[in-house]
Amino acid sequence: MRVILASKSPRRKEILENLGIKFDVIVADADESCSIADPMERVSALAAIKGKAVKEQLNDGEDALVIASDTLVYAEGEFLGKPRDRDDARRMIKMLSGKAHSVVSGLYLSIGEREYSGASETRVIFDEMTEGEIESYISSSEPYDKAGGYAVQGLASLYVSGIEGDYFNVVGLPVNLMYKALKNELGIELDSLKG
Repeated sequence: MRVILASKSPRRKEILENLGIKFDVIVADADESCSIADPMERVSALAAIKGKAVKEQLNDGEDALVIASDTLVYAEGEFLGKPRDRDDARRMIKMLSGKAHSVVSGLYLSIGEREYSGASETRVIFDEMTEGEIESYISSSEPYDKAGGYAVQGLASLYVSGIEGDYFNVVGLPVNLMYKALKNELGIELDSLKG
């Protein structure tokens, strides 16, 4: 069975590779503007937009599994995307410092007429960071292409004191949710996707 990852994210690609899944990457140019206020509903909708846009590019009758995901950081009632610049990165990291926040990832799976859409939430707890630690962190290249301005698997791991939920959800793909949805909702065993 052909598997398609509807994402250019190197982290999502690496997660699937580590699971032994053989896949192709196809990214669709989809309008990702969304006004949904609820974080879980928002990421579910965004993942579905990406996945359906890729599904439309497939040949009629092609039996391919499409996997799409969207991840947002949600703190103090605000969606934190990728920082626009150094000042925005500083603002975000100060907001996260010494507090817990949510990382929500939407998941969309599709094969033939069968579809699944859902979301997963993970709480991440940051230590209180000093001004010097914040400045050091935002001086690295890490914050600038990550939602929320940090990579849990990178330098930011120095300041993460706790994670409640799926770690991989924070990296960008809710692996536990994906595994259960493939098996229970679509009737697909993970071993059948391995190359």
